[in-house]
Amino acid sequence: MNISLETERLLLRKLELNDADRVEELASDYELAKTTLNVPHPYPPGSAGDFIQSMWKAEERGMVVFAIVEKESDSLIGIINIKQTLAYKRGELGYWVGRPYWGKGYGTESAREVVAYGFEELGLNKVFAGAFTDNPGSWRIMEKVGMKHEGTWRQHAMRDGRFVDLVYYGVLREEFERER
Repeated sequence: MNISLETERLLLRKLELNDADRVEELASDYELAKTTLNVPHPYPPGSAGDFIQSMWKAEERGMVVFAIVEKESDSLIGIINIKQTLAYKRGELGYWVGRPYWGKGYGTESAREVVAYGFEELGLNKVFAGAFTDNPGSWRIMEKVGMKHEGTWRQHAMRDGRFVDLVYYGVLREEFERER
């Protein structure tokens, strides 16, 4: 994948190996890690390069992954992806934004662009996302990009040795097109 998207304040581009130090710096923050299922804490030093290469391999299986770059500073501030299930024409949105950038609308801005990309370029019928029930910052992003609450999956995953509930939101192509 060598696709890039652009919003008013952000460039969404391919993850590069030279992003590894910045990914490690942001992902090492416990406050960020505890909001995700897949960011380990403590973040293993030197492992971000392997993570980036694993994302490239995931792209071969239908995942589209973007580095979220703040245009003004030219700094990577997070990662966003959409994992396609081609048989059902749906995509699962996943994202994280580094803590120094929380509350600035970057998550919403990047999610809005990637949801549009999912419908307009990937031809998806549905885009959905999940978050911990105790992470309102994440599920508010979902609401702001037009997703509707679809339910809570009780004790659906584990984080730090405890079962956690996940809240799921989704938007259908017809809803997206109606709101455009």
